[in-house]
Amino acid sequence: MEIAFNLPDNIIIILSSCLVWCVIAYLAYRIYQKQTDKPKIWKIAVIIIIGLFSFSINWQIATVLVKISILPLGVWALYIFFKWTNRNWQAYRRFAWLGFWANFIFLVSTLLAIPIHHAVYPKDEAVTYMSRIENSSLVPIHPSAVEDGVLDKENLEKQLQTMTQERIDSEKWYQDTYLNSSEINESDERFPYQLVGTSAAWGSAIHPVIFVENDGKGILITTAENQLYFRFHASIIEGVD
Repeated sequence: MEIAFNLPDNIIIILSSCLVWCVIAYLAYRIYQKQTDKPKIWKIAVIIIIGLFSFSINWQIATVLVKISILPLGVWALYIFFKWTNRNWQAYRRFAWLGFWANFIFLVSTLLAIPIHHAVYPKDEAVTYMSRIENSSLVPIHPSAVEDGVLDKENLEKQLQTMTQERIDSEKWYQDTYLNSSEINESDERFPYQLVGTSAAWGSAIHPVIFVENDGKGILITTAENQLYFRFHASIIEGVD
């Protein structure tokens, strides 16, 4: 069973994986202690790793892809190899099966990590995507942007915790931007600035792209998973009310 997060630097998954390997090591130690014929440690490690290989089916949970193990291909391969070479299969059999069942330990840890990750890094709060703004600045990305527009960092920091999330009305935005303009060339981009230099919460594995609204009172946060729209009470662009 394989686990693949869309964002690989997820600290919650890293910690849960380390915990799972500690559990596997403990179980292997218990098996080792109970056996009369004790294999070498490095051979046990190799057997467990080979035992992990299996035929799996994919299962998508939110943004997490897990592969549920069905057939113990690694165990079967080891069994054939040991029988073919007349080696002592009984001394390694339980370690091979430990490798296969470890897939399900990883699966359980992943299912537990999902709600923990959402609790530690709430996806409906802007501070998750903009945890550090010390080096932030505005970059005009459309001709309708004010050329000398400067980010008001102090104002942004004050409002970061109080900004409210609103629904993204794509159809209305499109009509306001294009259909309601007298000429298509005169249309103003709703989000003519990009906010750069910010950092998401450490360990969240989130890499957002943030756009600022033309009135400086709204931001559109785009990630690999979704889009979120937040509004400020006051503009975060100096000189724009």
